[in-house]
Amino acid sequence: MSSGHYFAGDPSVGSEPRPVDVALPDVAFTLTADRGVFSADHLDGGTKFLLLEAPPLTAADRTVLDLGCGWGPIACVVAARAPHTAVWAVDVNERARHLTARNAASIGAEDQIRVVEPDGVPADVRFDRILSNPPIRIGKPALHELLQRWLPRLMPNGCAHLVVQKHLGSDSLAAWLRRDGYGVERIKSRAGFRILEVRPGER
Repeated sequence: MSSGHYFAGDPSVGSEPRPVDVALPDVAFTLTADRGVFSADHLDGGTKFLLLEAPPLTAADRTVLDLGCGWGPIACVVAARAPHTAVWAVDVNERARHLTARNAASIGAEDQIRVVEPDGVPADVRFDRILSNPPIRIGKPALHELLQRWLPRLMPNGCAHLVVQKHLGSDSLAAWLRRDGYGVERIKSRAGFRILEVRPGER
């Protein structure tokens, strides 16, 4: 695995920060992205679809995980929409974590968004909601390992919303999750993207 990949811990490509506009009907701000991080120069279409179409956060969503946070658009939008929510932003990519922390500070959410490497989340923390545009391109074994690590940390009444492109295996991922004991429903579909709602089952 090349260290230039966005899913590497320390990208080898040179840094070139750039502004990226995040413009949604209820939230708009300019954040900073960079090379060596997923979707380095724009808000990815799948991420935008997730932010537009995932069910709204409620008062019950006290703790939210942005899994594979990249430069932090999901974490920042969640913080802006739900000031009551503690947001954990997790990524293996050191540059991504730096950007997310920078972007959290830029919107005044540095005390709300906790940016950490995967091992930085205390073992007793559980999540009411997981929101993720998961790194499909790391391959099925690594993706399955990633989800097997984090989905069990959902609260019993919690759920995950994952956005996956159809041609990158959204249907096969849903089938695998069902076989692994989760309740899975495809709740939105548009322009080749699927949003999967994943709930703890009888495992």
